[in-house]
Amino acid sequence: MNKEQVLKEYKKQEDRILLSQVLDKLEMSKKKEKLEYTDFLDMYQISIVKNFLTRLEISNYVLYGINEDSERKILIFYPEKYNEQMLEKNYNKILKIIRINLSKEDEGKFTHRNYLGGIVKVGMNREKVGDILVGENGADIIVKSETAEILAKELETLTRFQNSQIVIEDISNLRKKEIKIEKIDIIVPSLRLDNIVSDLAKTSRSKAVQILNQERVFINGQNETKPAKNVKLGDIITIRGKGRFVIKEIKGTTRSGRTILVIEKFI
Repeated sequence: MNKEQVLKEYKKQEDRILLSQVLDKLEMSKKKEKLEYTDFLDMYQISIVKNFLTRLEISNYVLYGINEDSERKILIFYPEKYNEQMLEKNYNKILKIIRINLSKEDEGKFTHRNYLGGIVKVGMNREKVGDILVGENGADIIVKSETAEILAKELETLTRFQNSQIVIEDISNLRKKEIKIEKIDIIVPSLRLDNIVSDLAKTSRSKAVQILNQERVFINGQNETKPAKNVKLGDIITIRGKGRFVIKEIKGTTRSGRTILVIEKFI
């Protein structure tokens, strides 16, 4: 399949720029017969890239973010001679963890927004940083190895972290992700995606359609823009800026025929 022809099919300039960069990494990996990798991709970019590489029948790549369910991952191309063991040996060279250990008086005070705000404040581009795993006593920030030392030193200059200990760790020492789940019931007219997004995002149907058009909604990791798409039991719905949700149970219907769903919300 002609790569340039496939590229032209993508209407958004930022998508074409991203995929052109992906092709450059692919060609460099082939030419030098070594690993080549991108900055961190968000869920939308991951969805676009996977679709693009599938269409080109390219399989010698991996999307890696340490955890299987990481929302932000880097794209790694590898030579045909590489096997899984060879890849795993390189992961620790490519990514590191910046660990922020909060002081006793600060424990429980900081959210994901506080850590991300600190990263933005010191001038680090978001694409250089992966997932931020937050716990009561601090956070593990996944970064590319080449930026780990610079970012760690910059974060130490911030007032919010003046009483914290900041260290760089290997990815094998990543702290177990603290998962907190809240169960909620929602009542929707049908299992159409726009109905679900409207309720989960606490907004109107028209605003939910806008969110879909803004390509902020993902079902099981795949970007979805169709309002009439029906969700099903077990689907994981991610709404960028609103959170991640699982359709856990179809509880029944009301007298008026509306559907009652049990949702697990990750908090």
